[in-house]
Amino acid sequence: MRILGIDLGEKRIGISISDELGITAQGLPTINSVNEVEDLKNLKEIIDQYKVEKIILGLPKNMNGTLGGQAKKALSFAQKLKENYQLPVELEDERLTTARAEKILIEADRSRKKRKKVIDKMSAMLILQSFLDRRMINNTEIKK
Repeated sequence: MRILGIDLGEKRIGISISDELGITAQGLPTINSVNEVEDLKNLKEIIDQYKVEKIILGLPKNMNGTLGGQAKKALSFAQKLKENYQLPVELEDERLTTARAEKILIEADRSRKKRKKVIDKMSAMLILQSFLDRRMINNTEIKK
């Protein structure tokens, strides 16, 4: 089962996809955000290409857990994804995801220019991998 990870941004949308076993997240090319209609159309192509069965969308909560403007935008986008593609959409807390992605890229000695090109993809990978890891842990605990 393939799962799509999305990091919804103002200018770019980071995209990641799970392997067929749902164990690892791999980054896909970032989508330059044009408008909601075009963004949904571009995502549909990926959904069809990879036969996606579930979507994990990053929810950018404030550090105190409240929902700000970007989180409300993500909630609205999640609803549109559900309505348009009849797929389950789950929200994944993405607090500090971009900061973690930035740290990983700095440790990998990526230049600022190169980091800017891949930060959204890396964030989408971290969002999806977090979901996959938690699901794996929960499934292991159930079997015990």
